[in-house]
Amino acid sequence: MVLNLEKLVRESVVPRLNEHGYYYIDNFLGSAVGDCVYEEVRNLHSVGALRDGQLAGQRAGYCKRHLRGDQIAWVRGVKDRCYAIDFLLSLLDKVIILCEGKLENYNIKDRSQSAVMNHIGGGKGSHTSVRMDKAMVACYPGNGTGYVRHVDNPTGDGRCVTCIYYLNKNWDAKFSALMQATNDPCDEQGMSALKIWSLFKVDGGILRIFPEGKSYVVDVEPMFDRLLLFWSDRRNPHEVQPAYSVRYAITVWYFDAEERAEARTRYRNRTASGEATSFTS
Repeated sequence: MVLNLEKLVRESVVPRLNEHGYYYIDNFLGSAVGDCVYEEVRNLHSVGALRDGQLAGQRAGYCKRHLRGDQIAWVRGVKDRCYAIDFLLSLLDKVIILCEGKLENYNIKDRSQSAVMNHIGGGKGSHTSVRMDKAMVACYPGNGTGYVRHVDNPTGDGRCVTCIYYLNKNWDAKFSALMQATNDPCDEQGMSALKIWSLFKVDGGILRIFPEGKSYVVDVEPMFDRLLLFWSDRRNPHEVQPAYSVRYAITVWYFDAEERAEARTRYRNRTASGEATSFTS
């Protein structure tokens, strides 16, 4: 478990995000707490709490599984009796609070969906709380499910930092990455890529980032107890490559206050004129 968050944020998170646009931390919670989070997520999956993820603007009940294959649930931590997930969220909030005023020109106030602001302490040295509402629990059920290349915030909805916490033990993605790089669906003997992946028991499911203006890609394996942070806007198009085992993650978005307010105003104006279809939050 990360013991000195202030040092980590000061020496790694802030400079790496500002310079490269992404950063990941291994052993973020430690195996014992990570196991508790994993059990809560697995329980949500086993009781049928997850529903097919939808694309922005998608009509309710209309599924495009070939574009987005995950199943999701919005979780409120303690309010949903998910105490370990609540602890994870509180630690993520602390990371963002420690970044206050250091991540470009962002003024981060909200997390994920609806939010009510308050303050911790008072007077000199007090910090604004970003203790908000929900996190998105996601499961790719295997069988080659993934998520095509996309941008989390292409329209200026306020999201500025994406945080993804991974929960996949003994994950092996290297063979799928190799097969993906070949762009060849069959080997010399005519075996399909799917059969080769199955033969070598590889899991796939890499998150691949395509940093804007760069000639390289960034591949992040969804390893257990790994936390990934990256800018949510057009600087970081990304995809989830096909997963061949059950793949769990928890995603939280943090919002810039000014951009969020502008997005809400635009949405209200469109709603008043009858043009609005959906507002992703």
